[in-house]
Amino acid sequence: MPNYAYVAKDAEGKRLEDYLRAANLETALETLRRKGANIVSIREVKSEFQAERLSVAEQVNLFFYKLRTYVSLSVLVFFTRQLATMFSAGLTIEKSIGNLMAEEKNKRFRKVLAQVGNDLKRGMALSDSMANHPGVFSNLFVALVRAGEVSGSLHVTLDQLSSYLEATAETRRKVISALAYPVFSLCFLICIVTFLLVVIVPLFQDVYDKFGAKLPIATRTLVAASQIISHNFIIAAAIVILVIVSVWLTSMTERGGLVIDSIKLRFPVFGMLLHNSVMNKFARTFGILIGSGVPVLDSLTQVQKVVGNKLVEKAIREAKVLIKDGFSISVALKKVQVFPPTLIQLTSTGEETGEIDKLLEKAAYFYEKQLDATVDRLTSLIEPILITMIGTVVLVIIVSLYLPIFYLGMAVRRGM
Repeated sequence: MPNYAYVAKDAEGKRLEDYLRAANLETALETLRRKGANIVSIREVKSEFQAERLSVAEQVNLFFYKLRTYVSLSVLVFFTRQLATMFSAGLTIEKSIGNLMAEEKNKRFRKVLAQVGNDLKRGMALSDSMANHPGVFSNLFVALVRAGEVSGSLHVTLDQLSSYLEATAETRRKVISALAYPVFSLCFLICIVTFLLVVIVPLFQDVYDKFGAKLPIATRTLVAASQIISHNFIIAAAIVILVIVSVWLTSMTERGGLVIDSIKLRFPVFGMLLHNSVMNKFARTFGILIGSGVPVLDSLTQVQKVVGNKLVEKAIREAKVLIKDGFSISVALKKVQVFPPTLIQLTSTGEETGEIDKLLEKAAYFYEKQLDATVDRLTSLIEPILITMIGTVVLVIIVSLYLPIFYLGMAVRRGM
């Protein structure tokens, strides 16, 4: 017999959520109505609370599929906002999708919208049609649309979703802007050092060989490094690529992902940046799902898929077990010892006042401000450090190259 997760309100307006077994959806609705419940959302679930775990091969296939069907977040934000506006203005979903498809300039997204439009004409629900395009519409996107369809407030859900996507895009932009400069600088440094060792040092080595004199230890070390890289450049590049791919595949496993993501969060400065980003994403996503009428356990399952950190994903899984055993959300989050006190306190207050979605939104705003402060501090610190590091490395290489020439000049002057 199918299992249905539902969110409802009793006669006093108190929120109720649970699971119900029934022969079909109509029977489940009738059972709840007889109890006097005002249904907010209801849907069939295969599992009560456990998130789907994909194998490494499945994750790799999904990654390349999303890469082939990728649509930028800015395009998705504009589409969601326009769809909400058209639907709230009285147009049908089918008509709204058709209008947006006609105006869409992105060929890849226009093709997806055409397929969604055809599915709607065949009687398929919007959420079910979107679920067929995981490279474009995330699990969270589909879950919110489904909640809006069930509750009859799809235009409100779409408007909330567009605001959520805009906030997510802004958070992503801040994180990328903070990490872009150091990553670019390090890549630039690697390219400069490789060029000097592969192209410039061998030119000086020919001159040194004509001298026939013993070279300083710094120059000998530099020449040895140049010979190793020059003679084994392809092998060295292949090893670097192999290491990167190995780390990437390891990060997709449960244990490897936990280790790598734990290391990321412990990095000085960068760890705080990632931590605030993850907490912001957790609070914002959890809040909008709860506010849209999605059951708590299902909401946490969706949040688990979007936080992007294996350590936090494991903590959410453990929290779901505790909540199922009867603990409150805030107590469960506290027991897993991953979530910060501020988030736990705001969640607890939200549970007491019945406005957990609003308190989670405040938590997301708090971590967004923390993120801004971390980005500002990182930008002010990292620039002089990287400039100094690049200058020092290049200076050491140049001095090591010219040391034999300095010694030769001194020897010539002594002879004269």
